Amino acid sequence: MATKIRLQRHGKKRSPFYHIVIADSRAKRDGKFIEKIGTYNPNTKPASIELKFDSALSWLQKGAVPTDTARAILSYKGVLYKKHLLEGVKKGAFDEKVAEERFNKWISEKEEKINKVISQTQKDKEKMMQEIIDREKTVRAKKEEAIAAKNTPAAEEAPAKEAPAEEAPAEEAPAEEAPAEEAPAEEAPAEEAPAEEAPAEEAPAEEKEIDTDDNKKD
Repeated sequence: MATKIRLQRHGKKRSPFYHIVIADSRAKRDGKFIEKIGTYNPNTKPASIELKFDSALSWLQKGAVPTDTARAILSYKGVLYKKHLLEGVKKGAFDEKVAEERFNKWISEKEEKINKVISQTQKDKEKMMQEIIDREKTVRAKKEEAIAAKNTPAAEEAPAKEAPAEEAPAEEAPAEEAPAEEAPAEEAPAEEAPAEEAPAEEAPAEEKEIDTDDNKKD
């Protein structure tokens, strides 16, 4: 009987949750299955995977064919790599001790990568939450400023309207400076000075008379 390792969909709409099952290749996707070997939840980051490692490895060695998604899950959990190492032991490429050391090293590196992803995800989540909090504070502060701006002008409008009445005396200042404009009228006599020098212009007439006397003597 040909068997497959595949996913069986469960969960709510837009929030899927899968069972990893061993099923007859002729069975429907969500129909009967032979064995459930794990679960897969893609709604978390990184995705949550629970897997019966030995059972999955055993079915692979028996010839079960995984679907593309199931193969990616088995590779992620190291089942395919362990199967590859065991085949190397059978061929005599290395012994079981070396195979175990290589697998443990791979698991250690894989866990380190997963922990980094989890740590980075947590940091990103905290950063996002802080940004949301800061955004809410900014919006709240703007609302408070808008409310304060609406209330403040209403209290200051009355004094602002009375200000022109207090400045009225300032408009009368030009009337007090009127005498300064009359000063040129007092200096008018200074312009009549040339009229007093008029006799100087009659001097030529006296000279004519002198000239007449001289002519008589001649």
